[in-house]
Amino acid sequence: MRYTPAGLPALDLSLAHESEVTEDGLPRKVSLEIKAVAVGEITRQLQPLAIGSAGDFSGFLSAGRNRRGLLFHVTAFDISS
Repeated sequence: MRYTPAGLPALDLSLAHESEVTEDGLPRKVSLEIKAVAVGEITRQLQPLAIGSAGDFSGFLSAGRNRRGLLFHVTAFDISS
């Protein structure tokens, strides 16, 4: 947990996705890991999650720090049971 210059709680995360899709009639494995951040009240809900927890995360993309790469801002989530 860290705090923004405005005093809001922020939590840095790494989200990973793995699946198989069909592309041009052939199966293809897809995997992705992306840097993410949660800011504000949602950090209290995310902080107790164990590493490797599975779930659905919603939010928006922005440029990363110094305009390098992408950063996913988590605004909502639903953890799989």
